[in-house]
Amino acid sequence: MNFHPNPGMTIDASRTALVLTDMHNDFLSPSGAAYGLIAKSLSENNTVDNLERLLKAAKDAGLKVFMSPHYYYPHDDQWIVPLGALEQLAHDIGLVRRKDPLSVEDLNGSGADVPERFKPYIHDGRTVVTSPHKAYGTSTNDMIMQLHRTRIEKIILAGPVGNLCVEAHMRDFIEHGFEVAMISDATAGAQNEYGDGYTAALINWRFMANALWTTEEAVAQIRRVTAIRMSA
Repeated sequence: MNFHPNPGMTIDASRTALVLTDMHNDFLSPSGAAYGLIAKSLSENNTVDNLERLLKAAKDAGLKVFMSPHYYYPHDDQWIVPLGALEQLAHDIGLVRRKDPLSVEDLNGSGADVPERFKPYIHDGRTVVTSPHKAYGTSTNDMIMQLHRTRIEKIILAGPVGNLCVEAHMRDFIEHGFEVAMISDATAGAQNEYGDGYTAALINWRFMANALWTTEEAVAQIRRVTAIRMSA
């Protein structure tokens, strides 16, 4: 018996979106607070370049793009329920910190900001930037509602922290009935005493997602949609 079927996913331009999590300097820029945790994996996967390739292909094809940010505000320091290991680390190192949810005066160039190379894609007036997720998945932001309201049914998913926020988003999307294609080299992961988070992510994604593509494969699929649309 084949225990590893590969259902695949077909891109439909009107029902497919590119979703990116945690596109922040703190994860993607060398000066970022959490960059050192995933730097080796980012380099090996060429993650930053691949994320830009996905964005460019999606924008060129007219696919909708959604970004799920992760921000912490001063009022989040008032939580009294004990935090998990990585949440505690995030608070200790000031990860993706914002001064005020009603002001962006401290955002530009900060760890919570988007790297400059991605701003032309994300600040184009078409990208949907959801409310921030506070832990790992979509249960603490409005991503699911935003997708439903635009009739998205299929998701191409990527982001820098593969075994944590990206995987949590994937699991939520699957539980809500979306088809999901994961991008194996537009992500990264840290290591701990038990092993490699990036490898753990790929193992789970292969079991759970509809498709597991490289960036090259995803871009080819997206461009095929563009070609079909232009020939129609």
